[in-house]
Amino acid sequence: MNYQWIAESQQLTPIIAQLQNSLCNALDTEFIKVDTLYPKLGVLQIHVNGQVYLIDGQLDLSAVWQALFNAKQNVFHACGEDIDLMYHYAGQRPLSNVFDTQVAMAFLGYGRQVSYQSALEQVLHVQVEKDQTRSDWLARPLSEQQERYAAIDVFYLQDLAQHLITDLKQHHFYDFVLEDCHHYCVDVAQQLPIEDIYLEMANHRYSSRQLMQLKQLAMWRENLAIELNQPRSFILKNHVIQQLLERTPKTMQQLVSDYQIKPAIVRHHGKQILQLLNKLPEPSQYPTRLPRPYRYRLEHTKDHIEAKIAQVSQELAIPADILMRKKWLSQLTTWVAQDTQNIDQLENYLRGWRYECLTLPLIDIIRQDLATTVFSVSR
Repeated sequence: MNYQWIAESQQLTPIIAQLQNSLCNALDTEFIKVDTLYPKLGVLQIHVNGQVYLIDGQLDLSAVWQALFNAKQNVFHACGEDIDLMYHYAGQRPLSNVFDTQVAMAFLGYGRQVSYQSALEQVLHVQVEKDQTRSDWLARPLSEQQERYAAIDVFYLQDLAQHLITDLKQHHFYDFVLEDCHHYCVDVAQQLPIEDIYLEMANHRYSSRQLMQLKQLAMWRENLAIELNQPRSFILKNHVIQQLLERTPKTMQQLVSDYQIKPAIVRHHGKQILQLLNKLPEPSQYPTRLPRPYRYRLEHTKDHIEAKIAQVSQELAIPADILMRKKWLSQLTTWVAQDTQNIDQLENYLRGWRYECLTLPLIDIIRQDLATTVFSVSR
């Protein structure tokens, strides 16, 4: 296995030219994100035209990012953190040219979260070691073991992708996978407005008052995390926020004694936390309570829904958990209950290749259930 360490900016020019003309680039990143909100890139690995490049993440890679955004196809395995890092460093989003081998394997029945190591064993019958996962990728120079580990992550990736693409095309799944990869890249690219950050933690059990408290706490934590470039959990962990909402402390003494909050946070921000919990706007400004998840709202048709998903799964030979996920079904239920006709409000996944074969039949089932429920209540 040959690889080249790239530590000088002038070495990037021929690599960029290759990226622009290649039919496929295999990519991975090694980074550190232990005590920061944003990742620190250590190494960008690229396999293009049979050559593996290990690019020093301390270089100015602006032109490389642009070439990757414009490339014909970029192959990753489990791309979420990699493309999130690319969005951060490139300053643009979303990618529209991604093929993720983990997504491909899920369609082919290997499971939803197959590791790269397991993928190579199952598809290529190649065994690799994953012994440098927690290495310090910002150290210089990297050890020979680190470099080899980083190179392996992309050395076999193109072969893996080609094997999977052949299988996908035989099953007529290839376009489905490309579409789902695109939707995933769009999902990762989406950034909630700061005032809606609380929705990532909210659930239907919270009262409107608790949602208001959560909204104020989440906005404050997000702004402070960005300002300090620290993980949100370094400021307030999610479970601590949940406890604060349940008990609503009134004094500094309660914050210190009843909650697992870092002393420095209590010392510098304790009074503000208490204000955010206890000084609320008028109730008319509280957020609306969230609807209950579909599993509570569709008790009478749960079996019908699962039967339809199973039927389509069997007809298409696609695993049921790839066809439909709980959060998509909850969103679909809410959409139907609101009696809107605007399909643009549906999840991207529900409007693509799933729309005719699954989304429309499920809409009919949900509408019938809601109509029956309303009729029964009216009687």
